[in-house]
Amino acid sequence: MTDPVAAAYGSWSSPITPAMLATSEVRLGFVALEDGLVYWSESRPAEGGRITVSRGSAFSSPVELLPAGFSARTTVHEYGGGAWTVHRGTLFFSNFEDQRLYRLAPGEEPVPITPETGGAHRYADGRITADGSLWVGVRERHEGTNVQTDVHNELVAIPTDGSEGPTVLAQGRDFYSSARLSPDETRLAWLSWNLPWMPWDGCELHVADVAPDGSLANDRLVAGRDGEESIWQPRWSPAGDLHWVSDRSGWWNLEREHDGVREALCPKEAEFGWPQWLFGGSSYAFLGDGRIACHYGADGVQHTAVLDPASKELLDLDLPYTAIGYPDLVAEGSQIVFTAGGPATPEQVVLLDFATRAVEVIRESGNLSVDPALVSIPRQVAFPTEGGLSAYAHFYAPCNPAYVGPEGERPPLIVIGHGGPTAESPPIFDLEIQFWTSRGFAVVDVNYGGSSGFGRAYRQRLNGNWGVVDTMDCVNAARYLAAAGEVDGGRLLVRGGSAGGYITLCALVFHDDFAAGASYYGIADLVPFAEGGTHKFESAYEHTLVGPWPEAAELYRARSPINHVDMLRTPTLLLQGAEDAVVPPVQAELMVSALRAKGLPYAYLLFEGEQHGFRKAESIQLAAEAELSFYAQILGFTPGDPIPVLPIDNLPA
Repeated sequence: MTDPVAAAYGSWSSPITPAMLATSEVRLGFVALEDGLVYWSESRPAEGGRITVSRGSAFSSPVELLPAGFSARTTVHEYGGGAWTVHRGTLFFSNFEDQRLYRLAPGEEPVPITPETGGAHRYADGRITADGSLWVGVRERHEGTNVQTDVHNELVAIPTDGSEGPTVLAQGRDFYSSARLSPDETRLAWLSWNLPWMPWDGCELHVADVAPDGSLANDRLVAGRDGEESIWQPRWSPAGDLHWVSDRSGWWNLEREHDGVREALCPKEAEFGWPQWLFGGSSYAFLGDGRIACHYGADGVQHTAVLDPASKELLDLDLPYTAIGYPDLVAEGSQIVFTAGGPATPEQVVLLDFATRAVEVIRESGNLSVDPALVSIPRQVAFPTEGGLSAYAHFYAPCNPAYVGPEGERPPLIVIGHGGPTAESPPIFDLEIQFWTSRGFAVVDVNYGGSSGFGRAYRQRLNGNWGVVDTMDCVNAARYLAAAGEVDGGRLLVRGGSAGGYITLCALVFHDDFAAGASYYGIADLVPFAEGGTHKFESAYEHTLVGPWPEAAELYRARSPINHVDMLRTPTLLLQGAEDAVVPPVQAELMVSALRAKGLPYAYLLFEGEQHGFRKAESIQLAAEAELSFYAQILGFTPGDPIPVLPIDNLPA
């Protein structure tokens, strides 16, 4: 083994190329388990971001179920999730191109079971009745352009043979999710909520009797309240007791209703639930012996455990998985299936059999073998922030056995603000982060105030303080690491997508800590969102994050980076999807106009065919190349690997 070469941080050559980011990984999605067979979805950048569904087991190779030309992706709430379900080997899925529901029986071609509406009617989060005759789930109807008055969400039942149109089961609330029938199919449970609340602010858990004609009767509120108590994942036990996760204690904990009495099953300062950004998430499931297999998060780390509802004993499983990208855990008999990973383990579809104690990896997200010596293992840091509080982050040091930094030099730091903002960055193997650390960058992935995973009070730090608490936590994470001598305080960079892009723009406009930043589909002006310039799901999100509209109009303007570009003195890279309905391109173009007028160095890339988040291989590769080239030109180093030079407007010669 040769001695490492001394080279400037950021300039190291790495075997993790931009092309590998685009083509070496698939994004694993939701899972199902039926008759011992495992089903899962995977998004394939090399196929334009198409999402397919595959089937396999511990004893068989994966088989792709969807024919070419079909993609199992729903756009309900724009973010989707819950796009497919399986019943007796037959797959039911929402197809991305036309948003119709399809039935795919073994050995047959997909057959549509809902009318053609040009994508105006969308479906998600469905389950099939025991006899296979009905799909029960969410329909979202787009009848005009006003997102708050012309978009209607409801629960519907649809004959799986396509013989009739949908029957509305419940309507009148702004949003519905998680419709789940009891084992004897005499009762239906579901969640609903109204604007201006998001489901993690508070929602309602209802139960109604299913009448002989299929209609609902005797609707009863079981738990939850809009804006006050958040409920996650209602699910019936095999014995017919309704279970759910509630944050009424300040933490999302498991509860149930037994003999008419509501009780907590495992009171703990830990999160057994997640923000409902996507449909179909599941953090617990019932084993055949009555125990509950579950995921929970505590102190920035996720756990897989088994809960005995009789003794209330929670037993952690000794598994090498400490990160859940988005929870989806299912069970059948003695088996459970879930997706998880770890700091050095890419996300996997895992099958665990309690009877044999066998753990099988059914599918891995990546086909790339990365030298373990090249992987930067994060450590969690707690750092001081505003108001005498602490915030949390995962810190990744530069890592490449072929190189060392010059004596006395500290590495540049990339600060990542995650999207959401109500989300969480877990310590999971992320090839994109390793792309940077293997080139000599340090990375800090910040779980700023407002993030999930640390209790309701931590989530609520952002209420009324969007653009302030999150931005300052990212700034303070950088300052903390610079003061500790771990990074170069003169070469701090900030990046993020969506709400993380908003953090990026706020950090660059309102603060002078950063040398450059990259905003992926970030928000520049909050006012259009308050006036209806986004999709329905988030159309009133700012009510809690900023304040009521229009009463707090001046606060919206004060928090909008576009209104303070006179303070901007930092080179900025903007990357945007041309078909983004969540953060439309006009948001990036506002910043482009301001940067051009000020004569500041900037670059703007608009990706045709991309929505909110890049899914195509060519987009992912181009974005990585552009960002690396941008940082290299601004910080003044030459990348260790040949990449296209990004044209930067107003860059001094």
